[in-house]
Amino acid sequence: MVDIISKKRDGASLSKGEIQYFIDGCVDGSIPDYQTSALLMAIYFQGMEDRELADFTMAMAHSGEMIDLSPIKGVKVDKHSTGGVGDKTTMAVAPIVASCDVKIAKMSGRGLGHTGGTVDKLESIPGYRTVLDKDEFFNQVNEIGASVIGQSGNLAPADKKLYALRDVTGSVPSIPLIASSIMSKKLAAGADCILLDVKCGSGAFMKNVADAVTLAEKMVTIGEHNGKRTMAYVTNMNMPLGQNIGNALEVKEVVDVLNGKGPEDLTKECEELSATLLMMAGKGRHSECLAMVKEVIKNGQAMNKFKEMVQAQGGDISVFDDLDGFTKAAVCYEVKADRDGYIASMDTEAIGIASTMLGAGRETMESVIDPTAGITICKKTGDKVHVGDVLAVFHTSREELLSPAVKRYLEALNYSQQTPEQSKLVYAVVDKNGVKKL
Repeated sequence: MVDIISKKRDGASLSKGEIQYFIDGCVDGSIPDYQTSALLMAIYFQGMEDRELADFTMAMAHSGEMIDLSPIKGVKVDKHSTGGVGDKTTMAVAPIVASCDVKIAKMSGRGLGHTGGTVDKLESIPGYRTVLDKDEFFNQVNEIGASVIGQSGNLAPADKKLYALRDVTGSVPSIPLIASSIMSKKLAAGADCILLDVKCGSGAFMKNVADAVTLAEKMVTIGEHNGKRTMAYVTNMNMPLGQNIGNALEVKEVVDVLNGKGPEDLTKECEELSATLLMMAGKGRHSECLAMVKEVIKNGQAMNKFKEMVQAQGGDISVFDDLDGFTKAAVCYEVKADRDGYIASMDTEAIGIASTMLGAGRETMESVIDPTAGITICKKTGDKVHVGDVLAVFHTSREELLSPAVKRYLEALNYSQQTPEQSKLVYAVVDKNGVKKL
């Protein structure tokens, strides 16, 4: 192990055998944490070349269960977001794609800190089960075309060990280590095509476009090296996506999208991601796939598919007939503007934290989520505001949570007297052929 650490410290590439030796020893405990941490820090400073990173990621994937999706007929697609605020695209993309006869067998995570988790959002639907046994999962995807469940406990255990050490040794912000952490779980999950949504901006882990594009390139390279068709979008997280933040509130907004009545930014992103997944699965050119996506939303097939998926997993679909009742919190409070001007920018992470403070997210893994808590944003970046205008509506079960959350929200808004430039929704698309800046 000393030789491996020294080799990487000096900038050389590790062989497949050396990587396997390290991952095996990390998982079985034969390599002590101080040596694992030393290698992680060497990788932080020296980076990894493409072949080395692909081997490292696949070794992490093989450290636990490798899910074999072959019992599911046809091409299987997967979509992953690096995490943001108001990012509810998975819940819309899964039924849209399934309505177009492409299978999506999706394992999603829970939220922690300022980012929400798809599993928590779906569990706000009474009865929805995010734990299915393998046969039920496969059968549902074969019959309905889509299932979204929680992640298996034994996917890429090496990643859990390495992340815990990175977290306490200052090596979290390493692009190769971030890429391998995400992609090890995607490779273990077994899909044929992987679409990545790399968030960029104040509400994302990657704060600038250059770093987000580099991360996207690394993840696409890992996927392609390991035989998976892989693409990535780099998308804007300098303001929340859509208007609702919080679990039941975000389900309601997904229903709006599937009924053709969703916010423009969220609708456009869901349509783009869905069309790209269809294209990756061989359904046609992007323009043809986008037309298919728009059609299944317009004719109601996408919404019906969402109901099928929810019902198959035990969810009470009657809540979709009374969305106001489903999302009604004990306390609703209007946050009003105290000045005139344009909203020039939003600190999206702070807004996500304000939502968590209302009960919508977890501050620790043990926190209990209030499914009705959250924020409905009425004014976003670029909007003109007058004194007394409602900026947002806060939803919570406990009135005493309002004051600190309101303070945090108002501090997250920056004003200008000039109209701000309109920001892009998508910064770049990355595939095996390179980066296309938009």
